[in-house]
Amino acid sequence: MNLQEIDFSKTLTDDQVYETIMSNYSYLSKDWIFHQWNWLNNVYSPFQDHYKYMIIISLVEKTLQFYDQMQIQYSYDEYYSKSYVQIEKFSITELCEKLDLPKETVRRKVLELENEGVISRSKKKIIINRKAFGWVKPEQQIRYSSKYIHLVSLCLNKDQKYSKKLDPKTIENIIKKKFTLCWRWFYRMQIPLIIGYHKFMKDLTTYHIWGTVVMNQILNVQKHLETTDEEQPLDHFTTSDILLKNLGSNTGISAMSISDMTQIPRATIIRKCKYLIKEDLVKMNNKKQYVLTTLNFRKILPYQTEIFRYKAKFIRKVLNLLVIS
Repeated sequence: MNLQEIDFSKTLTDDQVYETIMSNYSYLSKDWIFHQWNWLNNVYSPFQDHYKYMIIISLVEKTLQFYDQMQIQYSYDEYYSKSYVQIEKFSITELCEKLDLPKETVRRKVLELENEGVISRSKKKIIINRKAFGWVKPEQQIRYSSKYIHLVSLCLNKDQKYSKKLDPKTIENIIKKKFTLCWRWFYRMQIPLIIGYHKFMKDLTTYHIWGTVVMNQILNVQKHLETTDEEQPLDHFTTSDILLKNLGSNTGISAMSISDMTQIPRATIIRKCKYLIKEDLVKMNNKKQYVLTTLNFRKILPYQTEIFRYKAKFIRKVLNLLVIS
């Protein structure tokens, strides 16, 4: 489609998507939290190490950026038919800055990935071997992301900000068709978003555990968040207030359950939860289950609203792509 044929009145801005997400939060929150929790499980499970996965996708995102700049596009099937992915350039310093990690940590984890046969290096060149594709191939994640984008599109339709009527399969198909473009956008959302939580909690495993407690809490108070078809969904801050007001002592989750859900060892969960308790981010109820606390959860809310802008930007780009495709 030529540029002059695009009807820009039908495209979205970041602010429009952000405002719709924030004002319809009770309707969207459960799916978003599950989306992110599933993503974190996929980050952790291949190597039992969040940061190794983050290193790989940071390197992949750099190559996807190069494809975009050179106007090269691969579909999902084309991209994963390759025997390897060559990274445009490799810099330990750049990875450290992007992931907010010390040089010695990045060097050690890159060496571990080499020893595991996932990547190979030659001077400034780095190759991601086909062995890694099965671990980072986002077949399931594309479905989750498509479902969530569809829910946001319904809210935008209702708010009369977006006229195109979509279904999850249509969104999934466009993401797969324009895979290297769309997944670069996805990584540009997820990497700073996840690293933002790493900075806040000093550790991604801690964030993963805390996020599991949050998801459990949201599911337990979901009945308080549900509205009828005639009622307006609740905004982000009202939803969060209801969550905080319903932090009952009977809605917690045990270390064993967190371990079963995340595959993080129980001993690690207990150790990380001691930090979360010390920082007043969780507490333990009389059943030896972990629940959220009120004080520091409120500290996270303004921070959440800022990082949600990464989400709005990703969704805006995908929905606008569907308008012009």
